[in-house]
Amino acid sequence: MNWEVEAPNVVTEARFRELVESGYSAEILCQESAHKKGPSYYGIWIMRAVSDDGVEKLLVTARTRTTHNDIKIREFKTITGVVSFLVRIGFSHADVPLEEGQRTTHKLATADKGSSS
Repeated sequence: MNWEVEAPNVVTEARFRELVESGYSAEILCQESAHKKGPSYYGIWIMRAVSDDGVEKLLVTARTRTTHNDIKIREFKTITGVVSFLVRIGFSHADVPLEEGQRTTHKLATADKGSSS
C-alpha cells in the first residue's frame, strides 16, 4: 500500500504531540484484549489524534531506511508502553481500555499542558 496516496491521515509521534497540545484528543483503541503475563499486562493498542470536528490522524512509526520508507501503524504491546507514551505527551493520568474493540479518549487539561517535558 502506498501510504502517501492511500492513507494520508497518519502522523508520527512529534506531530501527534503537536496536535494533542493544540486541542486534539488522544484516542486509545484496544486491538487485542489485555492479558496478564507475569507482573505486566499485554495486548495491542493503537492511538489516534482526533479533532473536535472528527478529523482523525493515526499514530505511525517514523520511516526508516531499513524498511524502504514504509510506514507502519504504531502498536503498543504493554499497558506500561501506553502509559509511558501518554506521560511523555504530557498527560497526568491514563485510562487504558482492556478489551478488544474498546476505546478511551484523553484531552490535555490546561494544567497538563505545561508538564510535557
